[in-house]
Amino acid sequence: MTKRRNLIALMAGTALAVTACTDDGADDQDPEDREIDEFPRSETLYTTGSAWEPPGDWNPIIPGQVTGLNGLGYETLFLFDPNAVELTPWLAESGEWTGELEYELTLREGITWSDGEELDADDVKYTIELGQVDEVPYSNIWNWVDGVEAVDDLTVRVSFSDARHQEWDNFLYWNQIVPEHIYSDRSEEEILTGANEDPVVSGPYTVHSYDQDRIAWVKRDDWWATEHLDLEVAPTYIVDIVNSSNDVTLNMLAQGDIDLSNNFLPGIGDLIEGSPELSTYFDGPPYMLPANAAMLIPNTTIAPLDDPAFRRAMAFAISPGEIVDTVYDGIVAEASPTGLLPIWERYYDQEVLNDLGWQFEPSEAESILAEAGYTDSDGDGFVETLDGEPVEMTLNVPAGWSDWEEAARSISSDLRDIGINVTEEFIDAAAVDDARVSGDFELIINNWSGMTHSPWSHYQYLFQQPVQDEQHEANFSRWESEEGWALTQELAATAADDPRYEELLSELQRVSLEELPAIPIWYNGVWAQASNAVWTNWPSEGSDTPNAYPSTWNEMWRMGSILMLTELEPAQ
Repeated sequence: MTKRRNLIALMAGTALAVTACTDDGADDQDPEDREIDEFPRSETLYTTGSAWEPPGDWNPIIPGQVTGLNGLGYETLFLFDPNAVELTPWLAESGEWTGELEYELTLREGITWSDGEELDADDVKYTIELGQVDEVPYSNIWNWVDGVEAVDDLTVRVSFSDARHQEWDNFLYWNQIVPEHIYSDRSEEEILTGANEDPVVSGPYTVHSYDQDRIAWVKRDDWWATEHLDLEVAPTYIVDIVNSSNDVTLNMLAQGDIDLSNNFLPGIGDLIEGSPELSTYFDGPPYMLPANAAMLIPNTTIAPLDDPAFRRAMAFAISPGEIVDTVYDGIVAEASPTGLLPIWERYYDQEVLNDLGWQFEPSEAESILAEAGYTDSDGDGFVETLDGEPVEMTLNVPAGWSDWEEAARSISSDLRDIGINVTEEFIDAAAVDDARVSGDFELIINNWSGMTHSPWSHYQYLFQQPVQDEQHEANFSRWESEEGWALTQELAATAADDPRYEELLSELQRVSLEELPAIPIWYNGVWAQASNAVWTNWPSEGSDTPNAYPSTWNEMWRMGSILMLTELEPAQ
């Protein structure tokens, strides 16, 4: 992997760098030997929509790495198919519970890492045991995993102190396997914070090179899935471009400089009508598949956001319909107060929603504030805390995320209308990430409760304990709910066909609506706009096109987006 020294300018230079690529695609030059801006256009897939800053490190252990690292490079034991709502074997050939507290994995034979070493049971055992390091994001599995045994080269047996069915399924498709022969020689500090230059991977691509505004991946000739599953990725190269703004991306897509944009692009309906070479998953509204629930996250460690009554008033004050209609022009839907995605609608408890749900009603928000003791004693139009201190809060979203910027303006305006002094502020995406992890914020929007194998993950996202100094994946509001967490843990250990499963979901809906650690507002789409100028056969609702998710977001590769790359076809 190389880093170019002559950096390409981010906006106009980006477009020039793409269109300057050669289009012969027929010479015998080794793909590894090409420069990052000399790839044959007909062999190169240009994407954008995941990275908002220059490539940093290639560490697969801590979240927030290079776009595509987990999926194109590192892989998981299973994939999750959101369309069928089921797990399918990937690195693993099979997996089953062989006892009440025992699970056995069988790996596929003949999988090799990119350095030629075999991927075997020792790699899986080592990856699971990395969770014994407290700072590893999945360290919580060792609250209920009892031990791991490499029975032979292809068999792994996991024993449990508590059979966490939902949580274990989540691990199987969410956490990538890393090479034991590489990582076992590293210190804990290197594992957690090392850059992992030249990553040794099992996936279909390795890192070719990178620049200030892009990262390039090059196809592996010996990817295991070609032999085992008759799958072969079509592009020789994938170049992911760093976003500068949604408007810049829109121009690049319209000019054919981008093949797949996973940004939100305003006015997509007009764009598709005027550009026959562009396509989306659906031909008309909503154009996109649903992806996740966008929620307002309050920092519950500070007053008055530590008061569920105050948060409930906020929920009644915010108009999701205004955001859906004005910001998104109807291509998204209002979120259920439960926060659960539509694929889980069969679990909605209507009685709980009737009792504790909400809708946009400013007068009700004002009544809740008054009843809870929040008044405007100084006459400035805004309520004070119960201690009489001014309430002045900031809602932060990433600069350049034009839809979230507009949504933040709408939310802040709604809250000011009922006497809660909130100002929107747009800062660098990396700064939002840092604030979310450290807790140095008052209000943010986050959408990490999304498409998963079970509603359990939504409540894990809301209630995960313990609250730590740094929260990397869940409970960004830092709300400590003993009841919510106890129910979530019980749900994790309950099989989906157990009658207790639905009972637990009803109880969790009640707790989440009473305590409101987060306020669901709208369902984000899987933003995906494709150009058919160079590549065709993109996933769509059509019966004759792939059924995969057309997304380069890191979490989507393990939900089947990797299959999209195996079904792309060169345009004629």
